[in-house]
Amino acid sequence: MKQTVLKYGLYGLLTGFIIFTIHLVIGINNFDYSTNEILGYVSIFLSLSFIYFGIKHYRDHINNGMISLGKAIVIGILISLLVGLGIAMADFIYTKFINPSFFSDFEKALIDQGKADEIFEMTSTTAAVFMLTLVTIIGFIISLISALILQRK
Repeated sequence: MKQTVLKYGLYGLLTGFIIFTIHLVIGINNFDYSTNEILGYVSIFLSLSFIYFGIKHYRDHINNGMISLGKAIVIGILISLLVGLGIAMADFIYTKFINPSFFSDFEKALIDQGKADEIFEMTSTTAAVFMLTLVTIIGFIISLISALILQRK
């Protein structure tokens, strides 16, 4: 199980890091915040697609065509933690070093849109923790769906 999680988790980590970094560097100045949010979720879902493939690989090549619901969910969550780490690192690097004014610019955009009540204090570290948590929660949902599809007793 460990090799499967590391293999597919690292694929997802690298995919998440690369896609999310490209999205942040190219998209921030070219798209509005709503479009960037959608692109961010697309990059998260693309990176988390490795959960399905990791569970399927483990079932078909390691565990003789069988996998329980619980084992599949564990594999998926572990892969999603690695994916979340990649995306969180990209987010941290972007907001800390590439565009340190991101949060203040975002606050200004919310105020301009009349959404000042949606403003809350965010730092690069809290944003990275938020991304890791968000990706893991979405990863759990994808793990559950994948496990239900792929389970064989």
